[in-house]
Amino acid sequence: MDNNTSPIQVNHATFEELFERYWKRMYAFAVKVTTEEEDAKEIVQDIFKSLWERRESLNIQDAERYLLRSVKLKTMEYIRNKSTRQRHHDVILNTTQSEYEDQQVELKELNVQVRSLVESLPKQCKNVFKMSREEGLTNKEIARLLFISERAVEYHISKAVSTLRLALKRCY
Repeated sequence: MDNNTSPIQVNHATFEELFERYWKRMYAFAVKVTTEEEDAKEIVQDIFKSLWERRESLNIQDAERYLLRSVKLKTMEYIRNKSTRQRHHDVILNTTQSEYEDQQVELKELNVQVRSLVESLPKQCKNVFKMSREEGLTNKEIARLLFISERAVEYHISKAVSTLRLALKRCY
């Protein structure tokens, strides 16, 4: 297989030849960067899988450059994702059980308070707000069901939200 200027057509034979010629170099690069053999194998496998799946739409001029660049990009993506996963894992590990339980208690208390505030709204305002937020109805659907204008629905939702916001701001 020459690296000439005409696009490479990837058929079964070409695919096998590309795999045999480049997989060791690609794997060596990936394992050097990731230090994980299984992850490196998966990276190389993903690249060849993508090559096969997109073989009809790809326009590859230089197979070696394409594959080596792919493994570099895929490996860097792996490192970036691994770093993000590790940060999330560290946050979870550093959050103690008691902190988690405290957060859950605070959340339950906030939910009770919000429900109580919603129940204290004027009847029409409360009905419109619940239909919007709890039942997920659109303003148009609410207006049709309650025989009011969409503008009135918007007014009631806006009034409910500002009342809740003001009450919660006082508490916190």
